Amino acid sequence: MSQIPNPPRSAPTRHARRIVRGIAGTALGVLGATVAVFVLPMFVRSVPMVMHKGWQAWFLTFNGVMLTMAAALPLSALVVWFLSRRRRTAGAEPGWALRRSLAEVGMVHGTLPWVWLILMPGARAGEVPGRLSLVPVVDLTTMGPLGILGNLLVFAALGLLAPMRFASAASAWRMLALGAGCSVLVETLQYVLRLDRVSSVDDVLLNATGAALAALASRRWWHAPAAAPEGESRRPTPVPAG
Repeated sequence: MSQIPNPPRSAPTRHARRIVRGIAGTALGVLGATVAVFVLPMFVRSVPMVMHKGWQAWFLTFNGVMLTMAAALPLSALVVWFLSRRRRTAGAEPGWALRRSLAEVGMVHGTLPWVWLILMPGARAGEVPGRLSLVPVVDLTTMGPLGILGNLLVFAALGLLAPMRFASAASAWRMLALGAGCSVLVETLQYVLRLDRVSSVDDVLLNATGAALAALASRRWWHAPAAAPEGESRRPTPVPAG
């Protein structure tokens, strides 16, 4: 039995989607330029400092965690190759196997270090009670450009790659909600564990926005999955009526 295709979107709807994608692409381009101009040189200068302070600096400082994230790239690439090879051996199409493996590993590699940084205890962890900042926009004025950039990147890898891996996540609104939910969970842990950190609603807003913008950047790959092997789920393709 033929499936009736979805009605074509109107021209205004397509135009609005192009505008949203353009805004998202511009925002991500600005973020990328900021990272290239300001953040990368700072990390390069911090390498000698981190190396001279011992292993604790690699896991208990911002620069150290970021450098550890970069140093772990070869290991993550090896895991991608291993998972992709297993899927190809099982009969998966090579492009599909690589993309799925890359999405899985990339979500972990690009998200875990940021969550680690958020949950890193402060100098008086356990001694002071948790602190809350529930008025929107107040903390934005004190974060500075690097603070805003960091908060946008916390769940950016999740937003970029989850819609490519899970059909149920293929929506910018869903990724906005998922980013907000994950951020609320992390901020709650900060408060409950008394980590000497401030749990801020602005952090949640920026984390969720970063996830949604990253999702929009990968939108062209949401609806074009390669053929999956038998037993693997994928988004069904509408069959024209006839």
